[in-house]
This record gives sequence, C-alpha cells and structure tokens, in this order.
Amino acid sequence: MIEDDLRAAFARHETLAPPTGPLRAAIDRVAKRRRRRRLQLRLGGTALALVAATLVGFTALAPPPPAPSGQLAAPASPVPTGALNVLLLGVDAAGGGRRADSVVLVHVPADRSRLYLVSISRDLPVPVPGGGRDKLNASFAAGAGKTVDLAAGYRNTRQVVAQLVGVPIDAGAVLTYPATRELTDAVGGVPVCLPAAVRSVHTGRRFPAGCQQLGGAAAVDLLRQRYGLRNGGLDRDRNAGRYAAGLLRRIQEQGVLTDPARLNRLLVQVGPDLVTDTGDTSLLALLSVAGKATGAEPVAVSLPVRFEEQGSYQVGMNPALAPDFLAALREDRLAGWVAAHPDQVTSLR
Repeated sequence: MIEDDLRAAFARHETLAPPTGPLRAAIDRVAKRRRRRRLQLRLGGTALALVAATLVGFTALAPPPPAPSGQLAAPASPVPTGALNVLLLGVDAAGGGRRADSVVLVHVPADRSRLYLVSISRDLPVPVPGGGRDKLNASFAAGAGKTVDLAAGYRNTRQVVAQLVGVPIDAGAVLTYPATRELTDAVGGVPVCLPAAVRSVHTGRRFPAGCQQLGGAAAVDLLRQRYGLRNGGLDRDRNAGRYAAGLLRRIQEQGVLTDPARLNRLLVQVGPDLVTDTGDTSLLALLSVAGKATGAEPVAVSLPVRFEEQGSYQVGMNPALAPDFLAALREDRLAGWVAAHPDQVTSLR
C-alpha cells in the first residue's frame, strides 16, 4: 500500500521536474574546463610531451592511439594564433626531485617561424612564494615540499617565472633525467657539438670538443655537468640547448612528428611518469602549433645575466641586455633581438 502511494505521488510530480538534458550539458562543460586545467601525474598522455622532449630532452608521455587515417586527429580546440610560451623544468631525480636544475621557456612566435629555447639561470634571485627571496631553483622545492609533489613544484615555479619574464605561461611540463637515457637510445643517439672539451665530475667520462654522437648514458652525464665548466651552470644551460637541437634533428630525420604510429611506439618505449599542464588549449592544438615551428632550426638563447661580484647570489640580471631582451620576448620580436645580438645565441653546430 505504501509503495503504491509513493508511485502515485512520483507520477503526479514527474511532469513538474525540469528536463535533465541542459543541466547535464552544463555540468559536462564545467567538468571539461576543469580537466583541461588540471595537472596530471600519470602514464599515458599525449604528443605534447614529445614536443617537450625534443626541446630539452628529458622525458615523455605516450600519446593517444593514432587516427585511423594515419594522420593526426583534428585538434579538439581552436588552434592558437598568437605567440605561445611553454615552461619546461628539468628535475634531477638523483637529487631527490627537490630543485629544478634546468628552466627552459620555449617561445613559439605568432608567425611560427621557429622555436626559441630560452634558458633561464636557476641561480637568479627571485621572490619565492611563501619563502622570501631565494634562487629560482628553490621555488620548485618550496612548492614540492618534503613529499616532492611535482605538480605543486611546477605551479610554484610557473608563478615565479611568469612574474620574472612578464609573459603568460600557456603550458608546461616537469621532466626528469632518467628517461633521457631511454629516449636518446630509442632514437639511435643524439648529435651534440661542444665548443670545448668537458670532463664529467661524476663518472670521469670525457667529451671532446667538436661534434659527437651521444648515447643515453652519455647524454644524461653531459646534461648534469656544471663543475669544471668555464661559466658553470650557464654553460650547462647552453649544453642542454645543444642536446635539445640534436634530439629535435634526429626526430625530424626519422619522421616521428608526422607518423602517429611511430610517435606512439617511441613514447610507449620511453613511458615514465610526467607532470603536464596544457592550460586552456588542447594537447593536439599545441602539437599542431609547435609542429609548424620545427621546420627551421631552433634558436637557443639565455636570459642575459651577469656574474655578481658581491652579495650572496652568483648571478643577477644583466642591466645592459636583459631589459631589451624581456621587452622583445613580451612583444614577440625575439627574431629581431637575436639578429642584433648574435653573440648571445648558443652555437649549435
């Protein structure tokens, strides 16, 4: 009896209930926006990580399955038309993941003419959220905490770098050293041209001046070196740019970026975890933008700094060069600045 009364009551009020379709659609739209912004720490992922790997050579995620036609699927969101800035952080796992050894801002100009790899010295003094003033690499540790939360470390550093250079960060990734070995070996080694010989303080390995083909273990060894280099960490940043350019050339030679099936196999072979942030742009849209800019050799350049003779910090902004450089970056005219300051460009050949 009670059950019959309840059924009758529900039947009388059913017509008063609003349609669920519009509500469900609104919920789905909100959920989709939040998923785009969420940092993910997982295996799986997409080709954005390959772009990151080709730029600084650390690690990568596996992309989604290739489209049946053998071509990349259409971007899930409109392809950006303006300049893009992607922040890549290289974290040495051997150091406990507490500090970002390499900080690279990848600038993709609006004309998609080429990629600019802007190395930012990890030793630059900056305001660290919740921690006063410290070196740039400390901003990652301040966010990551004792449990080494890579996503939190990235968010902290993204905030600091955006304030430092004055441009929005559209996307980014945290990359670790271990997969460098796997990725380098997967593409058959990476050519690197060094202006001077380097001796590893970790293994004793010697890297002669000139061009050479590096296997995975050697690549990791070189990327970690700063002691014994004439300009310390600044020269390590330049060597990272040289490695990145060589890795990009190898991937282009093998046609990986235009062959989704090969791209998928390569990234599955590498396959470690990675933290990525895609912002409001779909991953395929980002890949489409970056792919257009890889036709020309990338330009590796550093945010101009100078060694400090006094104080507790080793480097500081170069007052003669940094302001104009940052203005060029903000106004998307790095090509002109580079042409006017060829001595500031890292030699890749």
